[in-house]
Amino acid sequence: MADDATMPLTSAELSTSAGLAAPAAGVGQGAGRSRRTAVATAGLFAVVAVAGVSWAKWWPYAHKMAHVLAAHAFGGTSIITGRAAAPPRPSWHAAVSFATTYFDDIWIALLAALVISAAAEALVPRRWLVRQLSRGPRWLGGAAAGGLASLPCMMCTCCGAPIAVTMRRQGVPPASALAYWVGNPALNPAVLVFLAVALPWQWVAVRIVGGLLLVFVVTSLAGRLDRHQTVPATWTPTDVDDEPFSWPGAGRRFARSVLRLSATLLPEYLVVVLLVGGLRGWLFPLSHGVESWGVLALVVFAAAGALFVIPTAGEIPIIAGLLAAGMATAPVGALVITLPALSLPSLVMVSRSFSVRTLAVVLVAVVAVGMAAGAVLGVVGVR
Repeated sequence: MADDATMPLTSAELSTSAGLAAPAAGVGQGAGRSRRTAVATAGLFAVVAVAGVSWAKWWPYAHKMAHVLAAHAFGGTSIITGRAAAPPRPSWHAAVSFATTYFDDIWIALLAALVISAAAEALVPRRWLVRQLSRGPRWLGGAAAGGLASLPCMMCTCCGAPIAVTMRRQGVPPASALAYWVGNPALNPAVLVFLAVALPWQWVAVRIVGGLLLVFVVTSLAGRLDRHQTVPATWTPTDVDDEPFSWPGAGRRFARSVLRLSATLLPEYLVVVLLVGGLRGWLFPLSHGVESWGVLALVVFAAAGALFVIPTAGEIPIIAGLLAAGMATAPVGALVITLPALSLPSLVMVSRSFSVRTLAVVLVAVVAVGMAAGAVLGVVGVR
């Protein structure tokens, strides 16, 4: 088997090796993996994925949703300010306290994402994965399949990042991987229910429209910028087609994938979370009269929301707290889009899987859609 240091492949080459073009005579996935084995590996991956998402998301959300619907309130404390009126001044203590609270909320989902990512790489035939995640209207470039695949996963933007990275590593089209990554937080079905309980229906409508625009339109356009980008390949095309499948080999690939993802993603993730947590007093200058800044407040909040990192549904207590404190609707409204959709840590995590200009387009689009959402809510005037 080829080592991780094998030469990179272009997206087109990966698509060809993944079976989008007819394989050469005598060469194919069937040469290395029988139909029975393919069914067994796909079934095992499904068990791992369902178990991971159930543990991290479905089961906790079922309990949370029952409580929220019974109480007709979401509750929770803003991760930006805690119980204070404004976020703390930048300091090491502010960084550590934020990171402790944040990771306590997301560690289960992050662990599940790492395991699911490694299982996909070890067990799922690459050509089948690419074929499934390339489905949908051709002009969307796979965004339809990636966006739909994100709906049951319900990860935050950072926990969805390892899976998006693995998708690109396996040759999934850029638009599809982007749609999966953005769709997890932007169109999370459970969060939409929580929003409907905690905020007026107009906020939910703006979130759905903005999320659909980002997941199915922006990602398909941004993905076109990455068509010729090279990505690191786990195997060469010959390895994919010719190497006989074995369960011990799959186990080794799984272990290597977990170690690689952990070594490359987690250290930078921790550092950037500490950074944004420690500087949240500058990102959200609530103690500097920002509510009187007018349109500038909308721009500042939209941009800060796109860089700040939150756990799943963390935007709801933040928005509720800011509205209760008397902040104008427009800048707070921008956060209903920008807070969940992206974060600086998640951008750093996927930065080796997408080009800089692609990620820049996605970031600018998230901020722009957030500003539009805030402006609409400001005009409507619902709080």
